[in-house]
Amino acid sequence: MTIEPGPLRTVIAAAEHGSFRRAAAALNLRQSTLSRRIRQLEEQLGVELFERFSGGVRVTPAGVDVVRAARRLFEQMDRMVSTARSAGRGESGDITVGFCTSLSASKLRAVLAGYIEAFRHIEINVVERSRAGLFDGLRMGDLDIVIVVGEARDHGGPSMLLWSERIIVALPAGHRLTSNDMIYWTDLKGEFFLLSRRDPGPDMRNIIVQKLSAPGEAPDIASWDVSSESILAMLKTGHRISVHCESCAGLAYSGVVYREVRDASGPSYVSFTACWDDANKNPALARFLDLLREHHNPTLIT
Repeated sequence: MTIEPGPLRTVIAAAEHGSFRRAAAALNLRQSTLSRRIRQLEEQLGVELFERFSGGVRVTPAGVDVVRAARRLFEQMDRMVSTARSAGRGESGDITVGFCTSLSASKLRAVLAGYIEAFRHIEINVVERSRAGLFDGLRMGDLDIVIVVGEARDHGGPSMLLWSERIIVALPAGHRLTSNDMIYWTDLKGEFFLLSRRDPGPDMRNIIVQKLSAPGEAPDIASWDVSSESILAMLKTGHRISVHCESCAGLAYSGVVYREVRDASGPSYVSFTACWDDANKNPALARFLDLLREHHNPTLIT
């Protein structure tokens, strides 16, 4: 059985006004049209919805149930329309953001907090993965946007340079350089480096190579397939040092000391980049990109 919404609206109006005449006026219908629609609905349902008398109409017990159900139906329809329109404007729905573990203490938290505050009806999911895992998720459609350390040369889609962070060196507490307030790259020649292969990715290794390589001489860098947190926890053994983003300085590990690393021109920096798939038409993603542009004045790369 199919029931059109028009007759249900006439039933609700007649119940509210207690009169077919007043209900017809409220709906801008002829009274005969309203009466016919209600009669047809009664015939379709096989019950009388109203008792008719000279002063108006009274809802029958069956009519009370129909009016109650019709009101719930229209409330659900209104919510459905509102939800669809909000989703189309990027004001509801969901978005999945991926990032490397070293970002857990960075400016990304402020971005996420601002997004949650501005769009309370959007469900935001946050995923921590290795750099390779982030780009795999982006390609598979599991992630809407990822934020990685350094430039995203390994990403074929659009990306934006966001903010930059100073580079810091993490040292075992007994290291000879811990007595220095500032450390220069030249101070790190001959050191043994330990980096995470997952996080932040190749950029930090490339920076070390660029800063410390010389003809016939390359820095000693070991890359382990573990998180940055695991790398930092290992430094207290004293065998190697590590280089990280400034946000990692918020990660306190016993026996590990952080120092800023510089060259002659000043502190060294590494950038953060947002990447997404141009074919992704999720309105919530568009809102997230708008928020990134508003807060960080980013540079669109592709």
